[in-house]
Amino acid sequence: MAGLTQLAENDVFMAFASYATIILSKMMLMSTVTAMHRVTKKAFANPEDCASFGKGEAAKKHLRTDDRVERVRRAHLNDLENIVPFLGIGLLYSLSDPDLSTALLHFRLFVAARIYHTVAYLTPLPQPNRGLAFFVGYGVTFSMAYQLLKNRLYL
Repeated sequence: MAGLTQLAENDVFMAFASYATIILSKMMLMSTVTAMHRVTKKAFANPEDCASFGKGEAAKKHLRTDDRVERVRRAHLNDLENIVPFLGIGLLYSLSDPDLSTALLHFRLFVAARIYHTVAYLTPLPQPNRGLAFFVGYGVTFSMAYQLLKNRLYL
């Protein structure tokens, strides 16, 4: 129990936990957005998902891809590719006793960049909006990894 109490008293860890919850909730919301687009566009990936539209050819016409659904899926995939590394590196970083203001800057920039990336992807906003958001988030994760390796390297 002493370990959990120490974590709860660690301001950086608690900040990380808060921002991780926000970004994971956003990522979970992408599944709902995908499902919503699938239903409204009647574009399903699996035959059993089309069963309520009839049998045979009547159902098969809904077994298709849709550009809007695929755009949401790509945004979600991009979240998976970027949020998972942030969570792992951010956890280690938050436990390495960084300066609170620097850690908050990292966490806030990452969350803002990922939210903006999603808006830029789904709207869609012209490039370089999405690219810049991606590189800000990527840079934040890289910065935390660099700080960890620079300050805590035990190789």
